[in-house]
Amino acid sequence: VQLVESGGGLVQPGGSLRLSCAASGSIFSIYFMAQGWYRQAPGKQRELVATITSGGTTNYADSVKGRFTISRGNAKNTWYLQMDSLKPEDTAVYYCNADARPSMYWGQGTQVTVSS
Repeated sequence: VQLVESGGGLVQPGGSLRLSCAASGSIFSIYFMAQGWYRQAPGKQRELVATITSGGTTNYADSVKGRFTISRGNAKNTWYLQMDSLKPEDTAVYYCNADARPSMYWGQGTQVTVSS
């Protein structure tokens, strides 16, 4: 199973970006319990940003609540992170994640830089 992120880039404070993650490979025999987004800023540990369960329940880090929205495509092998009202402290490498316990899958990461 491969996860590929897209949509990162440079944006000014207050701007928006939409990240996408697409899962491919032998996914038809795999059950994704949850899909999500994590981020890692320079010198910091990787942290949870948002998750969505197979039943559609969402969870957000306090720092992004009300600004970021996680969603999933109809096929459920694609999920998104809509990021609005971006702040400089949102600058990080963003990784998508799929929880298919006992296996966990990660994308390669996409850089998001919020700067004027």
